[in-house]
Amino acid sequence: MLVWDNVRLHLTAGMREWAAANVHLLTIFQLPAYAPDLNPQEGIWSLVKGEVGNLAAADLAQITKAVKRRLKQIQYRPDTVDGCLAGTGLAIDE
Repeated sequence: MLVWDNVRLHLTAGMREWAAANVHLLTIFQLPAYAPDLNPQEGIWSLVKGEVGNLAAADLAQITKAVKRRLKQIQYRPDTVDGCLAGTGLAIDE
């Protein structure tokens, strides 16, 4: 399976040729140029930005520490991560 967005690399002739040559091996899903509603990462980053968005940091190290701390908190809340996936309307088939 290839999830193909409109990243510049995906638009090159070489990449298109490779995909055409391997079409028998691939199921290609073309995404719009920017599809935050289909990207579970956007939900995670929204949670992080909500926590650190108003942080009055003195330097980049403080911002980095706050982001890492928030990501660690989210990591231990699988229900939150699952909620970000559910928010896309997509599902993981096992």
